[in-house]
Amino acid sequence: MAIADTVRNFLESLNVDYELITHPRSFSSRETAAAAGVREDHIAKGVLLEDASGYVLAVIPSDSWVRLNAIQSETNRELGLAPEQDVARQFADCDPGAVPCTGGAYGVEMVVDEALGSLACVYFESGDHEHLVRISGDDFHKLMSGARHGHFSHGE
Repeated sequence: MAIADTVRNFLESLNVDYELITHPRSFSSRETAAAAGVREDHIAKGVLLEDASGYVLAVIPSDSWVRLNAIQSETNRELGLAPEQDVARQFADCDPGAVPCTGGAYGVEMVVDEALGSLACVYFESGDHEHLVRISGDDFHKLMSGARHGHFSHGE
């Protein structure tokens, strides 16, 4: 697949220049960073959260964990991790577990961690387990337009 159609169309609609980085098949953020030769804290990962009102995609550095209480406080919602079958349904054109951080492309509200805001370039899942998308920090800000920003993650 290389890049999910929804992600590609979204990037093109915003005139975002991107590069696809091919790497050996991987199944965790740590494996992906090592396989692609990229710093783990430069990969933005999407974590789908849900409550009775719907979904929120937390966009955090891949070497971090979601601070659920901070997101709940910011959104005033009782969010929890979305079940895998909901994630697969929401990101239907992506391989299971390869969630891109482009919630806007899928109509999902986003919160983005401030730690990603100062990077010169950002990497994220393309929708499969063998490619990362590389974009400039400025274009990442464009993709996160409308997202709430805060300190939504913590290191290991």
